[in-house]
Amino acid sequence: MTRPALAAAILVAASLSSPAAAALPDPVKAMIKAAIATGDKQDIAAVVKIARATNPEAHAEIDALMADYNALQVKSAAAALREKQEAGFFENWQGQGEIGGFRSTGNTSNLGLSGGLKLVKDAVKWRLNIKARADYERSAGSTTRDQLSATIEPNYKFDSSLYAYGLAQFERDRFQGFSARYTVSGGLGYELVKTEDVRLAIKAGPAIRITDFAGGGSKSSLAALAGLDFDWKISDHLKFSQDAGGTYASDAQGFSSAVIVVDSDNTSLTATSALEAKLLGALSARLSYTIEHETNPPAGRIKTDTLSRATLVYDF
Repeated sequence: MTRPALAAAILVAASLSSPAAAALPDPVKAMIKAAIATGDKQDIAAVVKIARATNPEAHAEIDALMADYNALQVKSAAAALREKQEAGFFENWQGQGEIGGFRSTGNTSNLGLSGGLKLVKDAVKWRLNIKARADYERSAGSTTRDQLSATIEPNYKFDSSLYAYGLAQFERDRFQGFSARYTVSGGLGYELVKTEDVRLAIKAGPAIRITDFAGGGSKSSLAALAGLDFDWKISDHLKFSQDAGGTYASDAQGFSSAVIVVDSDNTSLTATSALEAKLLGALSARLSYTIEHETNPPAGRIKTDTLSRATLVYDF
């Protein structure tokens, strides 16, 4: 027998003696595809890990399934980026509408109506946040709370974490001592944590405040603004959020939602904690608790107010 013929015979014998790679059982393949269909990376990783451990001879087929999934993820990410780049100003907005009631304690102790609106436009290099909230109550034929705030905040993204912000805010709350207050600020923000379940962002910068007092007169002041935004997705149906911030001004008066104001005469604090639970589709129930505290309030007013809100929230 010639050498080429001998070599060919050896290769044929080896191929016949080597076991062929076993096919991945249909139930296991269906399980992997079902996990992929959920889009949950943790579920996919857990299912694939078990499939590999129980089917060691079918690694190649499992790898092929995951390669197809990863290629689809890359394609989807590229399509989403292209959509953001090509979208017009009035496209790709997301938001929340909120309506319900609240109970106040402190300078007033009554039940009232509460409403809010949030809009977010998230583009490739910039983001625009718009927020508005109103609380209203009457007692014994008189208005005992008429609180309104509206904020617009554009962001420019330097990278995935660092951004520059601008902020313009209007507030009205004559029961806390001002008929109108305007705040303009600009500075830097940074997302310290940014995962699928947790987001923690901080920001800081200089600010200018103009306050029109309910009793007459107005005051302008330079300030420094700092803020914190924390969101925690506890589960697919439950979310916790904490908003807090601060503004330091040498002669500022009063305070607004999620703001600390410190001066030589008075320190004011507002902090809001909220728990949001999914009900049906885009509808959620939201419970929130707000503390408003002043160390040296105007004459005739106590130091601490609280607002307990129960609202329905619709995502759109």
